[in-house]
Amino acid sequence: MGRGLLGLAFVSLISVGAIFGFFYAWVCSTMWGLDATDPRVAITAMQAMNASVRNGVFFPAFFLTPVFLGVTALVAVSQRHKGAAALFGSAAVIYFLGAFLVTASVNVPMNEALGAITVPTDQAAAQEIWTAYSSQWQVWNLIRTLVSGLSLVLTGLGIFALGRHSA
Repeated sequence: MGRGLLGLAFVSLISVGAIFGFFYAWVCSTMWGLDATDPRVAITAMQAMNASVRNGVFFPAFFLTPVFLGVTALVAVSQRHKGAAALFGSAAVIYFLGAFLVTASVNVPMNEALGAITVPTDQAAAQEIWTAYSSQWQVWNLIRTLVSGLSLVLTGLGIFALGRHSA
């Protein structure tokens, strides 16, 4: 196995691990914290987070993860590591369909709709908006968290398969 393939495999692992951790943090702390606060604060905070998330730190983990995984799969195939290639390729497809596309087609439109509203001064009105948004958003975030976690596991198994093939 060439060092280039192993390097690509670890870049893939770090990338998918970073995006899994990003989604997971929303599951286990961020949204619970927002749900526990005044809904006017929650809406304002979520608007601010959504406005700031498209940045150079987030970009590689979210946008380049399927690229890294796909390139790793192609290089693995070219070096006759078919089992590892299948794992990396599966991780790429699963992440792309279940996390990337879910984000683009569900979470981002929800975020944009929330971003377009003026936060109500009335707490009850804000609570109605926040509860409808948060409950649905969290379901889809859990899906992309589980999917990116599965992609992380497949990537780790791909690295393991590379090691077994080399031994």
